Amino acid sequence: MSEALKSLSSAGVSVWLDDLSRERLETGNLAELVTTRSVVGVTTNPTIFAGALADGERYTAQVAELTAGGASVDEVITTLTTDDVRAACDVLAEVHAGAPADGRVSIEVEPGLAHDTEGTIDQAVMLWSRVDRPNAMIKIPATPAGLPAITAATARGISVNVTLIFSVERYRAVMDAWLTGLEQAAAAGLDLSGIHSVASFFVSRVDSEVDARLTANGTEEALALRGKAALANARLAYAAFEEVFDSPRFRALSGANVQRPLWASTGVKDPSYPDTLYVTGLVVDGVVNTMPAATMEAFADHGEVQGDTVSGRGTEAAAVLADLAGVGIDFDDVLTVLEREGVDKFIASWNDLVATVRAQMEVTGE
Repeated sequence: MSEALKSLSSAGVSVWLDDLSRERLETGNLAELVTTRSVVGVTTNPTIFAGALADGERYTAQVAELTAGGASVDEVITTLTTDDVRAACDVLAEVHAGAPADGRVSIEVEPGLAHDTEGTIDQAVMLWSRVDRPNAMIKIPATPAGLPAITAATARGISVNVTLIFSVERYRAVMDAWLTGLEQAAAAGLDLSGIHSVASFFVSRVDSEVDARLTANGTEEALALRGKAALANARLAYAAFEEVFDSPRFRALSGANVQRPLWASTGVKDPSYPDTLYVTGLVVDGVVNTMPAATMEAFADHGEVQGDTVSGRGTEAAAVLADLAGVGIDFDDVLTVLEREGVDKFIASWNDLVATVRAQMEVTGE
């Protein structure tokens, strides 16, 4: 057992692993991480599945069987990914039984649907049905087209992981979409206590984009702000979370759960920063931190919990953004660029996944 990760968990941060592969499942590694690394959830995305399938001979036999049965590339991808997520849900079933907000495994709708509301809704319903586990979560992007899909999925009782959130303004729209879904679910007579959600607020990519602009500026004042934007943005998001879920609107929803903030993209991109920066700097009771394996192992080895590093720091965070504006950083433009790039990157990863599966189908079909 890692004492550092145990301390993080004791501070109220749910540790989720941002990785999944059939190898982790079949070797018992995921189950081991539950015991030794305090892991209580898993997130996936097309990049993760593309990597797992590219490396994995463990998929070969199933790909061959599906190919022989006449399955299309999309059908093969759906079967492989939902099988892995279902198996991971089963590994985490005991965790989920003890803490229903955790023990969760997320699977993402096809990124190409990011601007297609109805397509997103249809696929969310399909994936929820195919995985068929109460501790699954369907990842829907926080694009303008994704917002009504979040509402529609929630209204059907589907637990949703809202992904690709960069701005506090968009985060507020996400919380509104989720609350609207809960209100519709309540009107339909659903038990709200069984519906859960997390809002995945991306962290490290903010520093990557802002730091590049600060470096281009080159002034002493600008360079002094490197590495500060991401934490400030996340802390402002948490302040918005506290405001919304302490509102009469939320309290009127009998039995409803809060939509927990989830810190995503917590792997440090700049090697000059501490490799646990986006874990230590975002500790507060009731949030999720989903970590790449390398970040998790770094924190297990030398991470420190320095108390609550988020609550009550909204004014300080707002001052950082004001300072950024003072040196000419257009933060709204930063966030617009990051959302567009985020969708584009996931679509590229999806295309890689399709190409990987198609190549395996061609080999196994020979």
